[in-house]
Amino acid sequence: MKRILLKLSGEALSGDKGHGFDEATCIRVAKQVKALIDDGIETAIVIGGGNFWRGRTSETIDRTKADQIGMLATVMNCLYVSEIFRYVGMETEIMTPFVCGSFSTLFSKDAAVAALSAGKVVFFAGGTGHPYFSTDTATTLRAIEIEAEAILLAKAVDGIYDSDPRVNPDAKRYDTVSIDEVVDKRLAAMDLSASIMCLENHMPMYVFALEEEDSIIHAASGTFNGTVVTV
Repeated sequence: MKRILLKLSGEALSGDKGHGFDEATCIRVAKQVKALIDDGIETAIVIGGGNFWRGRTSETIDRTKADQIGMLATVMNCLYVSEIFRYVGMETEIMTPFVCGSFSTLFSKDAAVAALSAGKVVFFAGGTGHPYFSTDTATTLRAIEIEAEAILLAKAVDGIYDSDPRVNPDAKRYDTVSIDEVVDKRLAAMDLSASIMCLENHMPMYVFALEEEDSIIHAASGTFNGTVVTV
């Protein structure tokens, strides 16, 4: 692969704490991404905000405002992880779909592709900039816009299952599954709108567990323990 988009969950970056950041986890992720950059793989990143806030966290405030708080949570995550990436020796750029002071630059495809071509890791923060759209949808949207070859989806579980493995001990994991089947059976890879976008735009996904050793490197090389979503 020459250009990928890596989706990280906010919860995964919090380690065993379940909230905030776990620096050792973030450094481990950064070192893996640096190996990709050193190998000439252009890498963009989307990070969820679940380690601080989810759109459904509060039942007492307006959904639009709740989602806006979630967008800002992703900005905080990208600011932190970007600095960890710089600490291990990479150049980074943070882009948002809305003005965010001097914290970020406004997203444009041309600027993002130019930064990737220059060897920078580009963080897409702030989701799509609109409520009711998850970071899954933002991931797919940005991957399509920058013409990534694939989405690398780092999760808490090691792939896509026919049912929830946390509930059903007999759940079976797919080694390979088509995006058509993911959509038809509503398998829990991404939310439905994001999966449909992958289907319509022929965007493959590699789904794997972040906590496994060198999982990002293995996913980028195609030799990994997870699920390949074909198009």
